[in-house]
Amino acid sequence: MLQGGRGATIRPMLPPPTLERTRAALAALGDRIDRTPTRPWIQDLRSEGGEGPRLFLKLELFQRTGTFKVRGALTNMLAAPPDALARGVTAVSAGNHAIAVAWAARELGTSARVVMLRSANPARVSRCRGYGAEIELAPDGAAGFERVRQIEREEGRIFIHPFEGEHTILGTSTLGLELVEQEAGLEAVVVPVGGGGLIAGVSAAIKASCPDCAVYGVEPEGADTMRRSLEAGSPVALSSIQTIADSLGAPHAAPYGFSIVQRCVDRVITVDDGQICEAMWILFADAKLAVEPASAAPLAALRGPLAETLRGKRVALIISGSNIDRGTFAEHVSRGDTSTRVEESI
Repeated sequence: MLQGGRGATIRPMLPPPTLERTRAALAALGDRIDRTPTRPWIQDLRSEGGEGPRLFLKLELFQRTGTFKVRGALTNMLAAPPDALARGVTAVSAGNHAIAVAWAARELGTSARVVMLRSANPARVSRCRGYGAEIELAPDGAAGFERVRQIEREEGRIFIHPFEGEHTILGTSTLGLELVEQEAGLEAVVVPVGGGGLIAGVSAAIKASCPDCAVYGVEPEGADTMRRSLEAGSPVALSSIQTIADSLGAPHAAPYGFSIVQRCVDRVITVDDGQICEAMWILFADAKLAVEPASAAPLAALRGPLAETLRGKRVALIISGSNIDRGTFAEHVSRGDTSTRVEESI
């Protein structure tokens, strides 16, 4: 269990999701989501004098809408009273959460008004609009959250938080439960961290099922909100975000998710954008997966700061999503293709 500054552990407003509640949530989601596959991946990550980890990839990029976000969006909406849901939903997001909320609203027969950031990838904005959402653009995250709260008040829509809240984190816990049911004997799981909703849910399910399995979070160096929050002992906000992994660029941590991370996560580490690009290239070249930067962060951590810690262990990487346009993907994998740099230097 991680502790905050001066040794104080933040008590959650609510307890972490129990296995009983997670199983019930997964049953309620039913065939509205896919049970994404977990597959072994042979990768030569051996360190000098020892064997590399035995790797398993939880392929959540094959989830509906292309990311894990539908789990939390649907869990929130299915828990809402029918009359409230009929008034519609609202959300704020740089992309993946907005897409998931738009899709879930369409599936459940309601409307969505979402606030996206002006910096959002145009392909994500287009996909969100394609699912029927009405879209507004905000200059930054702070303005986006302010506007979505205004929509909630004025229109009576349900606000679906991108990473905080009981039902958002209950939804992500279903991913952790699936993983431990698919792969027995895991010794570690590596999870990308943005606002903390994914790792909070996944770690709660894993620790409830397999207490000895370590859970590691990984953030970009330019968006290390959770690491700084853990050091401070309470959720903090960042004044700026600097990373190619826009899905991990949450401007702040939030109390409920943070409290679960304190209890259930063994360590949060950081990687730089160059390491993420190299991991994107390896996943594309060797695993044949075209992923967004957030999905590559766990492999970047495994090849970097966690290499010695996880040597020889059974390790699962959460491959969280794949919503990226062709041009941006090509730019990142070209940057990460070390063989190209070697050829150019000859």
